Amino acid sequence: MPAQATPTTSFDAERALQLARDTFDIEAKALLGLKARQGPEFADAVKAMLACSGRVVVMGMGKSGHVGRKIAATLASTGTPAMFVHPAEASHGDLGMVTPGDVVLAISNSGEVDELTAILPALKRVGITLVAMTGRAESSLAQHADIALSSAVEQEACPLKLAPTASTTAQMALGDALAVALLDARGFKEEDFARSHPGGSLGRKLLTHVRDLMRTGDALPRVSPDTAFTEVMREMSAKSLGVAIITDGVAKVLGIFTDGDLRRCIEQGRDLRGLTANDVMHRKPRTVHPQALAVEAADLMEEARITLVVVVDESGTLVGALSFNDLMRAKVI
Repeated sequence: MPAQATPTTSFDAERALQLARDTFDIEAKALLGLKARQGPEFADAVKAMLACSGRVVVMGMGKSGHVGRKIAATLASTGTPAMFVHPAEASHGDLGMVTPGDVVLAISNSGEVDELTAILPALKRVGITLVAMTGRAESSLAQHADIALSSAVEQEACPLKLAPTASTTAQMALGDALAVALLDARGFKEEDFARSHPGGSLGRKLLTHVRDLMRTGDALPRVSPDTAFTEVMREMSAKSLGVAIITDGVAKVLGIFTDGDLRRCIEQGRDLRGLTANDVMHRKPRTVHPQALAVEAADLMEEARITLVVVVDESGTLVGALSFNDLMRAKVI
């Protein structure tokens, strides 16, 4: 187990809070300084990554490596093929992952980290475009680079001036800026993002269609207009959706009868025993098409304050039903 530092004084809550505030101030100042330092070279880096016929290969050691992994993941999820390669592993075989036509984004605050500078000549021989992200314009990394981006900060937030803090925040922000500029230049849309995140909430909303969730076939509570009211109730109970869908002989939707309609009939004192589905149904129910997004059906339910929509094809023929509970189970809402 590594040795742990032993506190020499009792905990000072006010000092801890003040250090937190100082950290926020220093890192906010670092980001504003980063904004002022960006110029034509930033656009050049974006242009190079857009023109890249391979991938953006991100490299970095230590804390810069952790930031680099995040930048690579952000690029990949927003339309720019990217991966992270560890510089130390690159010198022992992983350099083979880098191919001509790739763009290498090398990250180092000092620009002098041995594992990275050692492979720079080999990277250049591969035939890649080298983009440096460094805090020192005169560093070896910056001098070898085709394009050098400044991630310099005036000071670290660490009171010992040792742990990378403001500098890694600047690197992260600069990586995000590259990703945002690239996705905008590519015309990247919500639908594209969803395809990269099928398991996330946005993916479910933008990729799940009504046809993927709707009830079909024998699961549908379906009756004809002349069905006796008692049989309508029996069908509703059997299918457990709280509705009966009324169709004609060729399955065209004529209307719907719901639990809410039943309550209203009882409140009105109607004698239901001799009635048929045609007598009690609500005509022109809310409908959606099976190719509609499930989230559109959810919006329709919310707007109309209903818990189920009928699914019909282009001709108005019944093909399914989708309930609020179906949407909940699929985590669309």
